[in-house]
Amino acid sequence: MTSAEHSPLTRKLSAFVALSEVELVVLERLHERRRSFVAGHDMVHQGQSAQAAYILSSGWVCSYKLQADGTRQIVDFQVPGDFLGLRSVLLRTSDHSFEPIVDIEAAEVLASDLIDAFARTPRLATAILWAASRDEAMVVEHLVGIGRRDADARMAHFLLELGSRLALVGIGSKEGFDCPLTQYHLADTLGLSAVHVNRVLRQLRESGLVTFRDGRVTFHDYGGLVDLAEFDPEYLDQTGPLLK
Repeated sequence: MTSAEHSPLTRKLSAFVALSEVELVVLERLHERRRSFVAGHDMVHQGQSAQAAYILSSGWVCSYKLQADGTRQIVDFQVPGDFLGLRSVLLRTSDHSFEPIVDIEAAEVLASDLIDAFARTPRLATAILWAASRDEAMVVEHLVGIGRRDADARMAHFLLELGSRLALVGIGSKEGFDCPLTQYHLADTLGLSAVHVNRVLRQLRESGLVTFRDGRVTFHDYGGLVDLAEFDPEYLDQTGPLLK
């Protein structure tokens, strides 16, 4: 039994493919270069070249783009089990930055590591492509949220998505999840001001749907929140197909 067998990435990929012993050994090798990063300091800079990818083992990271006026748009958050910068090892430069929100642990993965892993285990390569496709589907959903959902539905959809992602790796449920995000993170993600974020969270709490307080999201009426957001988790594809 390898330590990778119990990693968040393995748990996530296992929703797509029944991993063999050989594939678990390859995943173990991908976890060999373990690194720590402190909160608030970019681990990857927008425009950086010759960049490795990372497998997030613990903690939260935000990926964002800076605008010319210094403002930022958070593109997504990475949680345990996610790849960071997978696209950057194939492109010449990173098109966005990654900043740890809390102190994190991650495994550094070079392009040569990935190429070797994909050559040895094509099914594992397919599973990682599935994970990357989920990430792309989430970014598309975020664009729809910013462009077409009102603020209450946008917030509700975002919190439900986070809960579903965390549930896949065993650190979230329909009851809620621990969450280190601030209202400023939510504002930069959802295209709202921090004042508007505060107002929306208060409205959702007073409606008896969800509370976000003291680093914890608590779902009080999960079904009601789903109805408000018109949340359909199909795009997250968390139930398969399971390849044998």
